Order: sequence, then structure tokens, then C-alpha cells
Amino acid sequence: MSTYDWDLIERLLHEVQNGAGHSFTPRPYAEQHAAQLAAEGNPVPELDHLKTRACEYEKLLYDRGFIASRPEDEGGNGENFVLTERGSRLLSLIDSSIPGNDHPRQVLDEQADALDPDTFDELASKAQIA
Repeated sequence: MSTYDWDLIERLLHEVQNGAGHSFTPRPYAEQHAAQLAAEGNPVPELDHLKTRACEYEKLLYDRGFIASRPEDEGGNGENFVLTERGSRLLSLIDSSIPGNDHPRQVLDEQADALDPDTFDELASKAQIA
């Protein structure tokens, strides 16, 4: 069973969403995530591991169709991304600013691999996950 750091993935997806004209840099985003965890009094994973994980998530999100290269006419510079429809659905499920995001994260955690495209698409199509 694959487990994911949904908070880190959420941060990465928000950075993609707001990244027109800026290069996508997962390692600094991991540092910001660690700083936020520390500021909230939460345990902080080892920073190098967190940075590596952020880079792995970037590749996974791209390879599995949650993010795609940003077109030039939308601020693309060859080093940034846009959310795909699948990525937008994922962000809407795990977004911590939306009340009740714990249940979708729990349902995702119960899957063998929640970010497997077929598994995710089937789950996301079910209204009761949200």
C-alpha cells in the first residue's frame, strides 16, 4: 500500500496552480513545507528526505497525468506546469482550506495506490468520497 504526504502534495499542486511564468522548484517548496510544519508545532521530517520526496512527487504527478507542461501562451517557460483535470480533482479532494478534507484523504489512504490513474479516476467519480 502506497502512503502519501497529502500536505506536501497539496503544496506542490498549489505551486503548480500559481506557477505561470515561474519555474517549478520542488526542493524549495519542501523547505517551505517543513518551515510551515515547524511553525505549527508539528514534527518535521528530515529535510533532505522531504526534498527528495518532493522531487519524486513532481515526477509521479507528471507521469500519472495530474500535471502537464504549461503552454507558452499561459506563462509556460519549459520548466513549469499546469494542473490537468485529474490534478484539479485531486487538489479539490485534499485541499486543507476546504472543510471536511480529512475524509477524502482517509479514503485515498485506504487504496493500494491512490494516485494510480485508474484507481484515482474511479474514486474521484464517486460523489461520496468528498
